[in-house]
Amino acid sequence: MKRVILIVLDSLGIGALKDAEKYGDTGADTFGHIVDHMPNFKIPNLQRLGLCNIDFAANGRLAIEKPQGSFGRLAEMSKGKDTITGHWEIAGILTETPFKTYPDGFPKVFMNRYEEAIRIETLGNYAASGTEIIEELGPEHEKTGKPIIYTSADSVFQIAVNINVVPLEKLYHYCETAREMLVGEYACGRVIARPYDIVNGKRERTSDRKDYAVSPTDETFLDKIIKAGYRVHAVGKIHDIFNGKGISTAVHAENNMDGVNKTIEAITEEFEGLIFTNLVDFDSKYGHRRDPAGYGRAIEEFDLRLPEIISVMKQDDILMLCADHGNDPVHSGWDHTREYVPIVVYGDEIKPGINIGTGKTFADIGATISDILSIGSLKIGKSFLSNVIE
Repeated sequence: MKRVILIVLDSLGIGALKDAEKYGDTGADTFGHIVDHMPNFKIPNLQRLGLCNIDFAANGRLAIEKPQGSFGRLAEMSKGKDTITGHWEIAGILTETPFKTYPDGFPKVFMNRYEEAIRIETLGNYAASGTEIIEELGPEHEKTGKPIIYTSADSVFQIAVNINVVPLEKLYHYCETAREMLVGEYACGRVIARPYDIVNGKRERTSDRKDYAVSPTDETFLDKIIKAGYRVHAVGKIHDIFNGKGISTAVHAENNMDGVNKTIEAITEEFEGLIFTNLVDFDSKYGHRRDPAGYGRAIEEFDLRLPEIISVMKQDDILMLCADHGNDPVHSGWDHTREYVPIVVYGDEIKPGINIGTGKTFADIGATISDILSIGSLKIGKSFLSNVIE
């Protein structure tokens, strides 16, 4: 049986890349700064697998002797620091021209056309924190029904509505319309549905988020896996990130723990190929909200579930943990940070304690998985399988 379980710990960067200054991210260190804010941080299972033995991870403060997994860190070769760029690079696509961003909001001529298409005026249309803008513009939206539009340092067109004012189906229609229009001159990486509700007097985003991404620009390792007759099972927002391309089956995840539950369910099934999971809470609930203690507790919560994941793995299964960018919860602003990402590899056939070192691209992950499944090489990326396999 050939199968890889790839879990993306969304935004868990481990230190600024050499070019971080170009992105305004000098000194960023998501994991290191979380450790700074967690004096009683307990992640024994991640330590056991080798996460804390990665070069420069939290300055080695949580490293242990004789970790049971292999480990390393990877640099981002693509230009950018967003979700699509990171995941696509993992899958073998190099993004040399960053997705277009809209720091001053989307052009008035576009917004006029968009409002005409959805037959209602909009609010906002500027770069903002998602949790802050719904508090700021929520009352007017709830009074008028006008959807809230906002963006960030990423190439995103985000639409927030109160689900008691605008039904989900209408919100998704607004997003689908925007997705069709945000091409060419007004190209945009993702349109994101951001529904919220009022809970105990506070506006809180629901789990019905939906991403509408552009399709991958080239063949990915997902396409190659399917062509080879294997199955690709996506958990969480993976299906949305790749716009369904290269995905055999997919399930939505309500939150991190639901994502873990559904990953475990998939592992118990009998099939060969890839289980590809994204755990988004680290990024959306704690990184963007600049909450290092909350982020740390979320890592501890995931750590407690690792034995469950490992206990249901088949003999030949290989588990990989990684990230897609950073999101330092003590950095200025509320956007992603340009960082190295971890790679941790574990399984019965994986050598313990091997330091893979620093790879030049996230695509080393896709190249290694391609090697495991014997589906040929990718255009970028170097397999590290020979270094870690027994």
